[in-house]
This record gives sequence, C-alpha cells and structure tokens, in this order.
Amino acid sequence: GALLVNERIDREELCGALSPCSLSFEIVVENPLELYSGTVEIQDINDNDPVFPSSQARLEISESVPAGARFPLESAQDPDVGVNSLQTYQLSANPNFALDVQTRVDGSKYAELVLEKELDREEQRELNLVLTALDGGSPPRSAHVQIHIDVVDANDNAPVFNQSTYKASVRENTPSGTLVARISAYDLDDGPNGDIVYSFSSHTPAKVRELFALDSATGELRVKGQLDYEETKLYEIYLQAKDKGAVPGVAHCKVLVEVVDVNDNAPEITVTSVYSPVPEDAAPGTVVALLSVTDLDSHDNGLVSDVNDNAPKSSQDSYDVYVQENNMPGIPILNVSATDPDLGRNAHLSYTLLQGDTAFGHLFSINRENGTLYLLTSLDHEDQVEFSMMVQIQDGGFPPLATNVSVSVFVTDLNDNAPMVLYPHPNTTTTTYSDVVAPGTPAGHMVTKVVAVDADAGHNAWISYTLLQATDPSLFSVGLHSGEIFTARQLREDDAPEHTLVILLKDHGEPVLSTTATVSISVAEMVKEVLTDLTDVAPASDPRRHVTFYLILAVILVSAAFFITMLSVGIFKCYKWRQSKELYNSSRSTTYRTPGPFHHIDAVRGGFTPPSFYHQVYLTTDSRQSDLLCKKPFTSSPLGSRQGTIRNGEPGLYHQIVGTASRLPTPAE
Repeated sequence: GALLVNERIDREELCGALSPCSLSFEIVVENPLELYSGTVEIQDINDNDPVFPSSQARLEISESVPAGARFPLESAQDPDVGVNSLQTYQLSANPNFALDVQTRVDGSKYAELVLEKELDREEQRELNLVLTALDGGSPPRSAHVQIHIDVVDANDNAPVFNQSTYKASVRENTPSGTLVARISAYDLDDGPNGDIVYSFSSHTPAKVRELFALDSATGELRVKGQLDYEETKLYEIYLQAKDKGAVPGVAHCKVLVEVVDVNDNAPEITVTSVYSPVPEDAAPGTVVALLSVTDLDSHDNGLVSDVNDNAPKSSQDSYDVYVQENNMPGIPILNVSATDPDLGRNAHLSYTLLQGDTAFGHLFSINRENGTLYLLTSLDHEDQVEFSMMVQIQDGGFPPLATNVSVSVFVTDLNDNAPMVLYPHPNTTTTTYSDVVAPGTPAGHMVTKVVAVDADAGHNAWISYTLLQATDPSLFSVGLHSGEIFTARQLREDDAPEHTLVILLKDHGEPVLSTTATVSISVAEMVKEVLTDLTDVAPASDPRRHVTFYLILAVILVSAAFFITMLSVGIFKCYKWRQSKELYNSSRSTTYRTPGPFHHIDAVRGGFTPPSFYHQVYLTTDSRQSDLLCKKPFTSSPLGSRQGTIRNGEPGLYHQIVGTASRLPTPAE
C-alpha cells in the first residue's frame, strides 16, 4: 500500500501560479470492498530566482514634477509561490526618491518610485538607481535592475484621466475584439504636448498583455485572447497616458476587469466499476458501481436548472411621490425596487413605464435596468396637480412573468403667482369714478370692494388687503381679508370731492408676493353730479369705443324686437279668448230657448230598433254644417236621465248639455 514517486516533480510545471498544488487519486480496496479518495499536495521549494523583464530601465522625469509624484517600475516575476515568491523591493540610497511597494488583488507585489524632493536639471542632469527584488526564501533569492533617470525640462501639463479606476465586466469565452472598456485622459497643452498616447504600464504582467489589447490612439481596451473564468476571475490592468512633448507627461489609471462565468462546461459523470462481472445470484443491494457528477462551472451554472415559477415582487404595491413645482428637468424622483427568488435570467428584472391617464412620454422616464423614475420636464401645480401611471416589472424568463405597481406623482404648490386684481380692472386707462359715496355718509358704510384671485393653492392663495396710500387716510378703511372698503368716519362737507386709494394685496406664501389696486371714489350728492364732472374729463383715445357703441345698439334693437313680438302674441291671444267666450255665451243661451230656430230630431222607434235604444241629435242654430255629436242608449225608465255633448262649428270650444225626459216619446211624436 505504499505510494511512491515515479519521477522528479516540478511544481511550477504542474500548477504554475495556482496554490495549493495537489494531485487527486482513488484507491479501491477489496475484501471488504471499500473506495478511498486521496490527494497529494506538491509543496513548493525556493528553487527560482526573481527575474526582471530587462536588466536596465530608463525614465525621463521633468524638473517641474512636484514632490509626491509616483512612477511605476517594471515588476519582477518569480514562479515560486507562497513565501518563496516575490516579497519585496529595495532601492539604493538617494536624496530624491523613495520606494513604495504595493500589493495587487492576487497578492503579487509591484514597486513605485515616489519623488520626495523636486529635481533640478541645472544641479543634476541624471540619476542612476538600483532596484532589487527579493523573495521570501531562506536564504532569499534576488534580482537587480539598473534605473537610469534623465532630468529634462518639463512639459507644463501632464495628461489627466477622468477617473483613476475603471471597472468593467466581460463574459468568459468572449470573442476576440470585444470592447471591454474605454479609458480617457486629457492634456491642457497644445500641439504635440497635448496629443495623448495610451499604453500598458511597465509593470503590467505579460499574461495580461496576451489577453487584452489597448488602442494607443482611442484608449479602447479589447479582448485579445481566450478568457476563462475557471482560471482567473479578476484582472487588474494598469494603463498609462503619455503626451508627445519633448519631456512627455504621464498619467496612470487602473482597470478592474471582472470575468463573468458562463455555462460552458457540461456535467461530467464518473463511473467506477467495483464489481464486474455481476454474478446471476448476486443479492439485492449489492454495490455494482459508484457514480459521481461534477461541473466545473460555478454558482448557478454548476447546479440543477431553475424554472421561472415566481413573479417579481415589489416592496410596495403603490408609491406616492411628492414633487415641488418648477423642478429642475431630469431629476430622479423615485426608485421602484423589486425582487425575484428565481435564478439567472429568470430573476433578471426590467422596468417599463405604462401609459396612465395621459401621454407621459415627454414627462416621465424610467431606467429599464434599475427602476429609477426620472422627471424630464418642469411641472406646474396650476396646470396639473396629480399624475397617475403604472410601472410594469417583468422578469427575463420564458414565458416572462410581470407585476404592475401603481405610481402617483403629486405636484406640490410653490408661491410663484402674485395676486391678480379683477376689480377694479387694472388695465383701465381713463380716470372714471365708478364708485360714489354721498356727503354725510356715516362711518362703517361699505363703499366698494376690491376683488382679486391667486392662482396658487392653500396658504399661498390667501390674500390680505391693506390701505397703502390714500388722499385722506382717516376717511376710508379696508377689510383685511375681504377687500371691502368702508368709511372710517362720517363724511363732512369740507372733505375732498375725489379720493384715490392704493390698496396693497399680499398672499401668505414664502416669499410673499404682492400687487396693488387703485380705487377712485367720488363724493357727490347724486349720480348726476358725477356725470357732470365726467363730461369735463377729456376721454382718452380708445379704439374699442365704437365697438362698444354698436354692441349696445344691437342689444337695444334685439330687446325692442323681442318686446314687440311678445306684445303682438299677447294681443292675438286675448282677441281669440274674447271671441271664444262670446261664442260660448251665445251657444248656452240658444240651447235653452223654445223650439223654433233650433231643430230637435228624435229617432223613431221601429221594428228594426231595439225597444231599449234611444237616439237624440242636437243641431246648432244658423249652421248646416254641424256634426252628429252623440248617440247613446239608456234604460226604459220613464224618468231616465240623459247626458250629451255637443260641438259647434267653432273649433276649440266644447260644452255639455244635460237634459231630462219625464216620459218616453210615442211613435207618433
């Protein structure tokens, strides 16, 4: 059962930079049948020296570079791992530079020169330094590189990156040429001193240069090699921007590239046969083989796949958002958040703004990825107070599941409207004293009222009225909230005949907005005096006075025509009524006269007429066009009562005649 080494083991050849380095195996033991798994860990020894890419490095540094400037140096590589790998750097003694050793995310070390004392080209034109790389072995192994620094006249402005760290993510197995990130730097200099060339920093590992390519003109970082999530999950790439000046300025930035796992590995099934062939009399439950399933992918890509059986769930069913009017366009006002317990694309949520009670395309917009609702334009409380809309949250499953969330946006009022005077009209150009008060009017008499409105709401629309200026301040007062103008004291004969009041109208908003109204009041015994005074006032030229005249004339003519028409209709109706009344009286007097002009015709009872049937016909006098009005059966009682209705030749007039018979008529009669 001894495990032996067959050949010399080179850990760096087997595992490279991976640590720990291990080899796995399985052992089957029979009688009894058992399966054991084993792992051999290959431990590292310090058998490799650190190595620099070159034996010399050359830097050009301007004398105008301020203290604190940093200059990355080429990194040494050591294939050993752990404490045997590269651990630190040392710099030869000098009065100008110090060494700062940094650690990458993967634990590797790199060095930067830090300028502690500014350079002076007139004092020293060049410097020679030695950089030593040391590993952690015992004894430590080392490597050296000569650093030659030329001090030259400076380019006044070095390039500057718009950000010091860029972050990007790219899926593994992404094809070559795919854009990963675009870095950007600017240089305030003109001409060649302002032209920027992008490149990898000197301490960028060779593996990174094999996987990524950088466009020196545009700063576009693209995929060059084959990325594998299972090998490396994160790349830390250092880039620099250098101008084309005689002494080029240099700026540095860092790009963190995250490799996203894709499901590019199929599950692997391993079958270990432990009992073959199987005899026909093998007992039930006998172990025949051992099976194991592995998947090199990570997270969800390495599990049993998800089913899209959960709809997105929002933290709230509805949102109420309050936004002040006159807002800045483009501001975010709400973040709609939701979760989906599914995995992968089934849990990827997208947000869509559904149309509400009006078209919102020019007012609101929502970020499809994170649910941030933006207000695209400035709102006005006086235009619309509330907006209602629906936000649909949909996952990326097939078929997709969605949830709707209602959003109400309320526009709060700001005091952005001053009070507006309706009466007296603020655009009056002539002095017309429409408000008159008689001499001797007692105190407390309401003379007129200032009417105003404010388009704002709430406290912003409350208006207060104060007397700002008056011909006689002691004569009139104004209601604080009503705008009604009262006499403050009784009018005297020596009071001025004409008064001008200036009323200040203020709202209760913050800040307070105000306006003024001018009211003219005349003191006169009667309106005639005021009209006499008005005739002395030369009217200002008003192009609308002819229009007003014609409008008044038209109203008078229409009113006169209507009055004449109604009077004619009344006279005609009265005439018809009197005529009908005379005919009615005439008919009544004729009905009860003795026979003569009135013809009374009785039906003759014959063999063809039932003995119980009686006919009466009434005809009016002086007319041969009267109609048969009524024929009606009645009982054979000798004292039967008869009732009939007649209609004469005059339309619209009806009356009833009730007659009685004391006996039945004989055939002779």
